Amino acid sequence: MDPQVRPLEGLTVIALEQAVSAPFCTVRLADAGARVIKIERPEGDFARGYDDVAHGESSYFVWLNRGKESLVLDLAQAAGRVAFRELLARADVLVQNLKPGALARMGCAVADLRRDFPRLIICSISGYGETGPLADRKAYDMLVQAEAGLCSITGGPDAPARVGTSIVDIATGATAHAAILEALIARGISGRGAAIAVSMFDVAADWLTVPLLHQEGGRPPRRVGLSHPSIAPYGTFRTRDGAILLVAIQSDREWAAFVREIAGRPGLASDPRFAGNRGRVAHRAEADAVVAAAIGADDGPSIRALLQRVGIAFADLNDMAGLAAHPHLRRITVDTPSGPVAMPAPAPVFDGPPRRYGPVPALGDHLPLDPEAA
Repeated sequence: MDPQVRPLEGLTVIALEQAVSAPFCTVRLADAGARVIKIERPEGDFARGYDDVAHGESSYFVWLNRGKESLVLDLAQAAGRVAFRELLARADVLVQNLKPGALARMGCAVADLRRDFPRLIICSISGYGETGPLADRKAYDMLVQAEAGLCSITGGPDAPARVGTSIVDIATGATAHAAILEALIARGISGRGAAIAVSMFDVAADWLTVPLLHQEGGRPPRRVGLSHPSIAPYGTFRTRDGAILLVAIQSDREWAAFVREIAGRPGLASDPRFAGNRGRVAHRAEADAVVAAAIGADDGPSIRALLQRVGIAFADLNDMAGLAAHPHLRRITVDTPSGPVAMPAPAPVFDGPPRRYGPVPALGDHLPLDPEAA
Protein backbone atom coordinates (compact mmCIF):
# COMPACT_ATOMS: atom_id res chain seq x y z
CA MET A 1 0.00 0.00 0.00
CA ASP A 2 1.21 3.48 -0.85
CA PRO A 3 2.29 5.00 2.51
CA GLN A 4 0.83 8.31 1.40
CA VAL A 5 -2.65 6.71 1.17
CA ARG A 6 -4.44 6.64 4.51
CA PRO A 7 -6.32 3.43 5.36
CA LEU A 8 -9.88 4.79 5.17
CA GLU A 9 -9.51 6.88 2.02
CA GLY A 10 -12.43 6.26 -0.31
CA LEU A 11 -14.92 5.82 2.54
CA THR A 12 -17.65 8.37 3.17
CA VAL A 13 -18.98 9.00 6.67
CA ILE A 14 -22.11 10.99 7.40
CA ALA A 15 -21.90 12.50 10.88
CA LEU A 16 -25.20 13.63 12.31
CA GLU A 17 -23.52 14.80 15.46
CA GLN A 18 -22.95 17.45 18.05
CA ALA A 19 -20.97 18.03 21.25
CA VAL A 20 -18.17 15.54 22.04
CA SER A 21 -18.79 11.78 21.92
CA ALA A 22 -19.74 11.33 18.26
CA PRO A 23 -17.30 14.01 17.00
CA PHE A 24 -14.48 12.25 18.91
CA CYS A 25 -15.33 9.08 16.97
CA THR A 26 -15.62 10.70 13.55
CA VAL A 27 -12.51 12.88 13.81
CA ARG A 28 -10.50 9.64 14.17
CA LEU A 29 -12.16 8.37 11.01
CA ALA A 30 -11.26 11.63 9.27
CA ASP A 31 -7.66 11.37 10.49
CA ALA A 32 -7.50 7.94 8.85
CA GLY A 33 -8.60 9.35 5.50
CA ALA A 34 -12.38 8.96 5.48
CA ARG A 35 -14.41 11.76 4.00
CA VAL A 36 -16.53 12.95 6.95
CA ILE A 37 -19.51 15.13 6.12
CA LYS A 38 -20.76 16.73 9.31
CA ILE A 39 -24.47 17.56 9.20
CA GLU A 40 -25.15 20.74 11.18
CA ARG A 41 -28.39 22.46 12.02
CA PRO A 42 -28.71 26.00 10.62
CA GLU A 43 -27.33 27.48 13.86
CA GLY A 44 -24.45 24.98 13.90
CA ASP A 45 -23.22 22.36 16.34
CA PHE A 46 -23.68 23.95 19.75
CA ALA A 47 -20.09 22.96 20.61
CA ARG A 48 -19.03 25.80 18.33
CA GLY A 49 -20.12 28.12 21.14
CA TYR A 50 -18.64 26.36 24.17
CA ASP A 51 -15.76 28.84 24.46
CA ASP A 52 -13.55 31.07 22.30
CA VAL A 53 -10.02 30.33 23.53
CA ALA A 54 -8.56 28.99 20.26
CA HIS A 55 -8.10 32.19 18.23
CA GLY A 56 -11.75 32.96 18.87
CA GLU A 57 -12.86 29.42 18.04
CA SER A 58 -14.21 26.84 20.48
CA SER A 59 -11.47 24.60 21.87
CA TYR A 60 -13.83 21.62 21.79
CA PHE A 61 -14.86 22.22 18.19
CA VAL A 62 -11.31 22.77 16.95
CA TRP A 63 -10.12 19.62 18.73
CA LEU A 64 -12.87 17.33 17.42
CA ASN A 65 -13.71 18.53 13.91
CA ARG A 66 -10.48 18.80 11.92
CA GLY A 67 -10.58 17.24 8.50
CA LYS A 68 -14.37 17.30 8.20
CA GLU A 69 -16.78 19.11 5.92
CA SER A 70 -19.77 21.01 7.30
CA LEU A 71 -23.11 20.69 5.54
CA VAL A 72 -26.07 22.66 6.86
CA LEU A 73 -29.36 20.79 6.60
CA ASP A 74 -32.65 21.55 8.29
CA LEU A 75 -33.87 18.04 9.01
CA ALA A 76 -37.13 19.42 10.32
CA GLN A 77 -38.01 20.17 6.69
CA ALA A 78 -38.87 17.62 4.02
CA ALA A 79 -36.18 18.91 1.67
CA GLY A 80 -33.54 18.45 4.34
CA ARG A 81 -34.63 14.86 5.00
CA VAL A 82 -34.58 14.06 1.28
CA ALA A 83 -31.04 15.44 0.98
CA PHE A 84 -30.02 13.42 4.04
CA ARG A 85 -31.21 10.16 2.48
CA GLU A 86 -29.44 11.02 -0.76
CA LEU A 87 -26.22 11.33 1.21
CA LEU A 88 -26.81 7.98 2.91
CA ALA A 89 -27.31 6.29 -0.45
CA ARG A 90 -23.66 7.03 -1.25
CA ALA A 91 -22.20 6.66 2.22
CA ASP A 92 -20.42 3.85 4.03
CA VAL A 93 -21.00 4.90 7.63
CA LEU A 94 -23.58 6.95 9.51
CA VAL A 95 -22.68 8.14 13.01
CA GLN A 96 -25.42 9.91 14.94
CA ASN A 97 -25.99 11.02 18.51
CA LEU A 98 -29.47 12.48 18.29
CA LYS A 99 -31.99 11.79 21.03
CA PRO A 100 -33.29 8.20 20.95
CA GLY A 101 -36.18 7.99 18.50
CA ALA A 102 -35.24 11.18 16.62
CA LEU A 103 -34.13 9.31 13.50
CA ALA A 104 -37.40 7.37 13.42
CA ARG A 105 -39.40 10.59 13.75
CA MET A 106 -37.55 11.84 10.67
CA GLY A 107 -38.70 8.77 8.76
CA CYS A 108 -35.22 7.23 9.02
CA ALA A 109 -35.63 4.49 11.61
CA VAL A 110 -32.54 2.30 11.86
CA ALA A 111 -34.47 -0.77 10.67
CA ASP A 112 -35.61 1.13 7.58
CA LEU A 113 -32.10 2.37 6.85
CA ARG A 114 -30.75 -1.16 7.19
CA ARG A 115 -33.32 -2.32 4.64
CA ASP A 116 -32.80 0.55 2.21
CA PHE A 117 -28.99 0.73 2.49
CA PRO A 118 -27.80 -2.81 3.30
CA ARG A 119 -24.09 -1.94 3.13
CA LEU A 120 -24.41 1.06 5.42
CA ILE A 121 -22.87 0.85 8.90
CA ILE A 122 -25.00 2.81 11.36
CA CYS A 123 -23.58 3.75 14.75
CA SER A 124 -26.02 5.35 17.20
CA ILE A 125 -24.60 6.98 20.32
CA SER A 126 -26.88 7.80 23.23
CA GLY A 127 -26.82 8.48 26.93
CA TYR A 128 -28.65 5.41 28.21
CA GLY A 129 -29.46 3.36 25.12
CA GLU A 130 -32.48 3.21 22.89
CA THR A 131 -34.68 1.43 25.45
CA GLY A 132 -34.93 1.17 29.21
CA PRO A 133 -36.20 3.40 32.03
CA LEU A 134 -33.75 6.26 31.38
CA ALA A 135 -33.67 6.13 27.58
CA ASP A 136 -35.47 9.47 27.24
CA ARG A 137 -33.35 11.30 29.81
CA LYS A 138 -30.89 13.93 28.57
CA ALA A 139 -27.31 12.81 29.15
CA TYR A 140 -24.13 14.88 29.28
CA ASP A 141 -20.70 13.77 30.37
CA MET A 142 -20.75 14.90 34.00
CA LEU A 143 -24.32 13.69 34.45
CA VAL A 144 -23.33 10.19 33.40
CA GLN A 145 -20.18 10.36 35.55
CA ALA A 146 -22.55 10.94 38.47
CA GLU A 147 -25.23 8.43 37.46
CA ALA A 148 -22.77 5.59 36.84
CA GLY A 149 -20.95 6.16 40.14
CA LEU A 150 -17.67 7.48 38.75
CA CYS A 151 -17.92 10.68 40.80
CA SER A 152 -18.33 8.62 43.96
CA ILE A 153 -14.81 7.22 43.64
CA THR A 154 -13.20 10.42 42.32
CA GLY A 155 -11.88 13.19 44.53
CA GLY A 156 -10.73 13.29 48.13
CA PRO A 157 -12.31 11.77 51.23
CA ASP A 158 -14.47 14.82 51.92
CA ALA A 159 -16.34 15.17 48.64
CA PRO A 160 -16.92 13.48 45.28
CA ALA A 161 -15.65 15.11 42.09
CA ARG A 162 -15.84 14.84 38.34
CA VAL A 163 -12.91 13.57 36.34
CA GLY A 164 -11.24 16.74 35.07
CA THR A 165 -11.93 16.07 31.40
CA SER A 166 -14.96 14.75 29.51
CA ILE A 167 -13.87 11.18 30.13
CA VAL A 168 -17.23 9.47 29.47
CA ASP A 169 -17.72 11.33 26.19
CA ILE A 170 -14.18 10.47 25.12
CA ALA A 171 -14.47 6.83 26.15
CA THR A 172 -17.79 6.55 24.31
CA GLY A 173 -16.34 8.05 21.15
CA ALA A 174 -13.35 5.72 21.31
CA THR A 175 -15.63 2.72 21.85
CA ALA A 176 -17.78 3.72 18.87
CA HIS A 177 -14.69 4.21 16.71
CA ALA A 178 -13.43 0.70 17.51
CA ALA A 179 -16.86 -0.82 16.85
CA ILE A 180 -17.13 0.91 13.46
CA LEU A 181 -13.72 -0.41 12.44
CA GLU A 182 -14.84 -3.92 13.43
CA ALA A 183 -17.98 -3.49 11.33
CA LEU A 184 -15.95 -2.28 8.35
CA ILE A 185 -13.76 -5.39 8.58
CA ALA A 186 -16.85 -7.59 8.82
CA ARG A 187 -18.44 -5.84 5.83
CA GLY A 188 -15.31 -6.52 3.82
CA ILE A 189 -15.92 -10.21 4.45
CA SER A 190 -19.71 -10.46 4.26
CA GLY A 191 -20.68 -7.41 2.19
CA ARG A 192 -23.28 -6.50 4.82
CA GLY A 193 -23.49 -3.37 6.91
CA ALA A 194 -24.38 -3.27 10.57
CA ALA A 195 -26.30 -1.38 13.22
CA ILE A 196 -24.29 -0.49 16.33
CA ALA A 197 -25.65 1.09 19.51
CA VAL A 198 -23.27 2.57 22.08
CA SER A 199 -24.50 4.24 25.25
CA MET A 200 -22.45 6.49 27.49
CA PHE A 201 -23.79 4.70 30.56
CA ASP A 202 -22.74 1.28 29.28
CA VAL A 203 -19.26 2.56 28.48
CA ALA A 204 -18.89 4.13 31.92
CA ALA A 205 -20.15 0.96 33.61
CA ASP A 206 -17.67 -1.16 31.63
CA TRP A 207 -14.79 1.08 32.69
CA LEU A 208 -15.99 0.84 36.32
CA THR A 209 -15.79 -2.95 36.44
CA VAL A 210 -12.97 -3.08 38.99
CA PRO A 211 -14.56 -0.77 41.61
CA LEU A 212 -17.92 -2.49 41.04
CA LEU A 213 -16.39 -5.91 41.70
CA HIS A 214 -14.78 -4.48 44.84
CA GLN A 215 -18.22 -3.27 45.95
CA GLU A 216 -19.84 -6.63 45.29
CA GLY A 217 -16.91 -8.43 46.89
CA GLY A 218 -17.55 -6.69 50.18
CA ARG A 219 -14.85 -4.04 49.87
CA PRO A 220 -16.59 -0.85 48.78
CA PRO A 221 -14.10 1.54 47.18
CA ARG A 222 -13.31 4.76 49.02
CA ARG A 223 -12.21 8.11 47.68
CA VAL A 224 -8.51 8.42 48.43
CA GLY A 225 -7.55 11.46 46.37
CA LEU A 226 -4.13 11.05 44.79
CA SER A 227 -3.58 7.60 46.25
CA HIS A 228 -4.42 4.26 44.67
CA PRO A 229 -7.31 2.42 46.33
CA SER A 230 -5.80 -1.03 45.72
CA ILE A 231 -2.02 -0.49 45.72
CA ALA A 232 0.33 0.91 48.38
CA PRO A 233 2.54 2.86 48.60
CA TYR A 234 1.10 4.75 45.64
CA GLY A 235 0.53 8.46 46.19
CA THR A 236 2.01 11.94 46.38
CA PHE A 237 5.07 12.84 48.42
CA ARG A 238 6.83 16.20 48.83
CA THR A 239 10.59 16.60 48.34
CA ARG A 240 12.77 18.75 50.60
CA ASP A 241 12.63 21.63 48.11
CA GLY A 242 8.85 21.48 47.73
CA ALA A 243 8.38 19.45 44.53
CA ILE A 244 5.45 17.01 44.58
CA LEU A 245 6.13 13.54 43.19
CA LEU A 246 3.65 10.74 42.64
CA VAL A 247 5.48 7.52 43.58
CA ALA A 248 4.22 4.01 42.83
CA ILE A 249 5.57 0.80 44.39
CA GLN A 250 3.72 -2.23 43.03
CA SER A 251 5.78 -5.30 43.94
CA ASP A 252 7.80 -6.82 46.77
CA ARG A 253 10.92 -6.39 44.66
CA GLU A 254 10.29 -2.67 44.28
CA TRP A 255 9.50 -2.30 47.99
CA ALA A 256 12.72 -4.08 48.94
CA ALA A 257 14.72 -1.91 46.54
CA PHE A 258 13.13 1.29 47.87
CA VAL A 259 13.68 0.58 51.56
CA ARG A 260 17.23 -0.66 50.93
CA GLU A 261 18.52 1.85 48.36
CA ILE A 262 16.48 4.98 49.10
CA ALA A 263 15.07 4.78 52.62
CA GLY A 264 18.21 3.15 54.05
CA ARG A 265 16.07 0.74 56.10
CA PRO A 266 16.71 -2.72 54.56
CA GLY A 267 15.08 -4.53 57.47
CA LEU A 268 11.66 -3.32 56.32
CA ALA A 269 11.95 -5.60 53.28
CA SER A 270 11.20 -8.59 55.56
CA ASP A 271 8.82 -6.80 57.95
CA PRO A 272 5.64 -8.94 58.00
CA ARG A 273 3.46 -5.80 58.04
CA PHE A 274 4.62 -5.01 54.53
CA ALA A 275 4.60 -8.51 53.06
CA GLY A 276 2.89 -8.36 49.68
CA ASN A 277 0.69 -5.58 48.36
CA ARG A 278 -2.19 -6.63 50.60
CA GLY A 279 -0.02 -6.15 53.67
CA ARG A 280 1.14 -2.74 52.52
CA VAL A 281 -2.45 -1.69 51.80
CA ALA A 282 -3.53 -2.88 55.25
CA HIS A 283 -0.70 -0.81 56.75
CA ARG A 284 -0.89 2.03 54.24
CA ALA A 285 -0.20 4.80 56.73
CA GLU A 286 3.01 3.16 57.96
CA ALA A 287 4.21 2.33 54.44
CA ASP A 288 3.44 5.85 53.24
CA ALA A 289 5.34 7.29 56.19
CA VAL A 290 8.46 5.34 55.17
CA VAL A 291 8.25 6.73 51.63
CA ALA A 292 7.42 10.27 52.78
CA ALA A 293 10.45 10.39 55.07
CA ALA A 294 12.82 9.20 52.34
CA ILE A 295 11.42 11.51 49.64
CA GLY A 296 11.28 14.48 52.01
CA ALA A 297 14.94 14.10 52.96
CA ASP A 298 16.18 14.94 49.46
CA ASP A 299 15.75 17.62 46.81
CA GLY A 300 13.77 17.05 43.62
CA PRO A 301 16.57 16.59 41.08
CA SER A 302 18.50 14.24 43.32
CA ILE A 303 15.56 12.06 44.36
CA ARG A 304 14.29 11.83 40.77
CA ALA A 305 17.68 10.54 39.66
CA LEU A 306 17.78 8.05 42.53
CA LEU A 307 14.27 6.75 41.89
CA GLN A 308 15.12 6.31 38.21
CA ARG A 309 18.36 4.46 39.02
CA VAL A 310 16.70 2.13 41.52
CA GLY A 311 13.77 1.42 39.16
CA ILE A 312 10.93 2.99 41.15
CA ALA A 313 8.07 4.45 39.11
CA PHE A 314 7.31 8.12 39.69
CA ALA A 315 5.89 11.21 38.02
CA ASP A 316 5.84 14.92 38.62
CA LEU A 317 2.49 16.40 39.58
CA ASN A 318 2.15 18.76 36.61
CA ASP A 319 -0.50 21.29 35.72
CA MET A 320 -1.48 22.41 32.21
CA ALA A 321 1.47 24.80 32.08
CA GLY A 322 3.66 21.80 32.80
CA LEU A 323 2.02 19.84 30.00
CA ALA A 324 2.44 22.74 27.57
CA ALA A 325 6.19 22.72 28.20
CA HIS A 326 6.60 18.97 28.55
CA PRO A 327 9.43 17.42 26.51
CA HIS A 328 7.24 14.48 25.50
CA LEU A 329 4.32 16.55 24.22
CA ARG A 330 3.87 16.07 20.46
CA ARG A 331 1.77 18.64 18.62
CA ILE A 332 0.03 19.04 15.30
CA THR A 333 -1.15 22.31 13.80
CA VAL A 334 -4.53 22.55 12.10
CA ASP A 335 -6.08 25.40 10.21
CA THR A 336 -9.29 26.95 11.48
CA PRO A 337 -11.46 29.76 10.09
CA SER A 338 -9.65 32.09 12.51
CA GLY A 339 -6.09 30.87 11.97
CA PRO A 340 -3.84 27.91 12.78
CA VAL A 341 -4.10 26.19 16.16
CA ALA A 342 -1.46 23.89 17.67
CA MET A 343 -2.81 21.01 19.74
CA PRO A 344 -1.65 17.65 21.09
CA ALA A 345 -1.11 15.10 18.35
CA PRO A 346 -3.31 12.00 18.16
CA ALA A 347 -1.69 9.19 20.12
CA PRO A 348 -1.11 6.55 17.39
CA VAL A 349 2.24 6.96 15.63
CA PHE A 350 2.45 5.16 12.29
CA ASP A 351 5.64 4.55 10.39
CA GLY A 352 6.08 6.30 7.07
CA PRO A 353 5.39 9.93 6.20
CA PRO A 354 3.63 12.10 8.81
CA ARG A 355 -0.15 12.09 8.56
CA ARG A 356 -2.00 15.00 7.05
CA TYR A 357 -4.68 16.65 9.17
CA GLY A 358 -7.38 18.63 7.44
CA PRO A 359 -8.73 22.03 8.49
CA VAL A 360 -11.58 22.72 10.88
CA PRO A 361 -14.60 23.68 8.75
CA ALA A 362 -16.56 26.88 8.96
CA LEU A 363 -20.30 26.35 9.20
CA GLY A 364 -21.51 25.18 5.79
CA ASP A 365 -18.02 24.54 4.38
CA HIS A 366 -18.92 21.52 2.23
CA LEU A 367 -17.91 20.16 -1.14
CA PRO A 368 -20.51 18.44 -3.35
CA LEU A 369 -20.42 14.65 -3.44
CA ASP A 370 -20.33 14.74 -7.20
CA PRO A 371 -17.18 16.64 -8.32
CA GLU A 372 -18.86 17.40 -11.65
CA ALA A 373 -21.51 19.34 -9.75
CA ALA A 374 -18.95 21.76 -8.35
